Amino acid sequence: MTQSADDLLTRTAGQLIVSCQAYPGEPMRTPDTMARVAAAAVQGGAAAVRVQGLDDVRATVETVDVPVIGLWKDGDTGVFITPTLRHARAVAEAGATVVAVDATKRPRADGSTVRDLVRLLHDECGVLVMADCDDLTSAVEAAEAGADLLGTTLAGYTDARPATQGPDLDLLRTVARELPGHPVVAEGRVHTHEHARAALDAGAHAVCVGTAITHPTSLTRWFVEAMH
Repeated sequence: MTQSADDLLTRTAGQLIVSCQAYPGEPMRTPDTMARVAAAAVQGGAAAVRVQGLDDVRATVETVDVPVIGLWKDGDTGVFITPTLRHARAVAEAGATVVAVDATKRPRADGSTVRDLVRLLHDECGVLVMADCDDLTSAVEAAEAGADLLGTTLAGYTDARPATQGPDLDLLRTVARELPGHPVVAEGRVHTHEHARAALDAGAHAVCVGTAITHPTSLTRWFVEAMH
């Protein structure tokens, strides 16, 4: 789905984005299943969805009529969310409306920068960019590079900031205040309705929820742990 930044922002302002991902080895870890999960989320009111893996992106693009934020996780340590130019190009070619990339200051395997990724995705691929940030510095650099969306996705998952209980609302407020005009998506540990409302109140353009909606293994575990 080709879409302008203005169109994307209009569709997602104040809305819910649902991340539809399953981990390797889990029963739901198939592209068809994730596309169906995405369709169910859209039926419930999701304004956009976020999916991982090239096959998942392709399947979801064919299934839903909302913007698809695509990414490619390669590995599980360091920079692994769409970590290189090769990964970014492949996600765009799979049909993602928006490509999500790790926008932290950590080194990438191919030596690329956030600016390089944005330039490739905008100029060569003609798609939008969501920068997954971990602190104010990375958000500023991503904004200066031209990212269309700034996400608090990686706050608490690197050494830049400690992990918070629930979303990092302090970072969200700071980024929204320091970078007016740059839409910020609250993502990461948004586990309750109250978290989502608080994120909007803190200045989020939109809120992205994953585990608390689309990951039954974690949801079941939370109930089991609460009962013992």
